[in-house]
Amino acid sequence: MSSSIPFERYDEEFLSLTEQVTSKLRSLDPATAAGVPPSADADLKMAHNLLLQADDLLKQMGLEARGVEDASVKRDLLGKVRVCKTRLANLRDDYDGAKGFVERNSLGLNGDIESGGRGGGRSRGGSSNGGKERLLSNTDTLKSQSDTLANARSIMAETESVALEITEELGRHRETISSAHGRVRQVTGMTNRARRIVQSMSRREVQQKLILYGVAGTIMIVFLVFIYGMFR
Repeated sequence: MSSSIPFERYDEEFLSLTEQVTSKLRSLDPATAAGVPPSADADLKMAHNLLLQADDLLKQMGLEARGVEDASVKRDLLGKVRVCKTRLANLRDDYDGAKGFVERNSLGLNGDIESGGRGGGRSRGGSSNGGKERLLSNTDTLKSQSDTLANARSIMAETESVALEITEELGRHRETISSAHGRVRQVTGMTNRARRIVQSMSRREVQQKLILYGVAGTIMIVFLVFIYGMFR
């Protein structure tokens, strides 16, 4: 149970980070925000840094959970890690939406979309909007590719972590098997020594019996010779 204490601390810190991210993105939600606040860029930067910290913390939580020896506790902790991963993925989506909202506002697309085009400036506004939309589309494409690469790197790092864990587990099993083989060899050696001792004791017993029979036979012969000499 004590091994889960560091994990609980990680969990509390992760919850604190996600709450801070939510607080920073609340004013940048396209669905509820009336406009972009002056602190939008600073809030986005802070939210990005907090997301990076949460991602690093989540990796530590995964390592801590996989290092627990108790199977039931390990299963529960890994379940919590999966929940945190889902929470972090949702926050990343919220961050992407807020960032897109700020970028569109900086290009003047939010106002253009709401107002559309009026009067004689309609054609010029449409052309300007088309260029801005293409620019924003290219930016979104590049960002999507960057996110894909980042996800791939994250998956590779997690796969490497799991592979290292499996290698360590195999190493522990190999040591256990080697230790068992050593004990088997030791027991086999003791058995062989015991067998040799028993065989030696058996040979000595036979030798002692032969000596005893020989002494008894000699005494009997001497006795018969003595009797024969008396009655001769």
